[in-house]
Amino acid sequence: MTDEFEAARLQREIQQYLGLTPEQLRFEFREVEGQTRLDLITVNPRHQQSFLFRYETGRDETDALEKMLDYVKRFRDTESSYTLQWRSRGDKELQTSYFRAHNVYEALDKLYFGRDLNAITVFSVVLNPSS
Repeated sequence: MTDEFEAARLQREIQQYLGLTPEQLRFEFREVEGQTRLDLITVNPRHQQSFLFRYETGRDETDALEKMLDYVKRFRDTESSYTLQWRSRGDKELQTSYFRAHNVYEALDKLYFGRDLNAITVFSVVLNPSS
């Protein structure tokens, strides 16, 4: 199986495991210091905002995708759940987003990923009770 087909298979498996449509999930690859970095981006269908779900680095795209698949299979067991309430500059409606992260700073990093820090205002960050 070629790397291209294997990468497509891994992307489908990650998407299916997360229960998201292709419109709700983006795989963005780039080279960083001789490694391939994969940014897995989710897109909220309600307000069309995108957020970092997780990033992984690997030798190549397939390696990064394999690491991402391993992560999505276990992240609910290893990270806490956070609820963030925020609003875009110029918008009147308060938005609520949910993130899995090791700590509040990582949750905020996922919210602000690819944005100007002044583009949104965060009103609350709540650590959700674990079940």
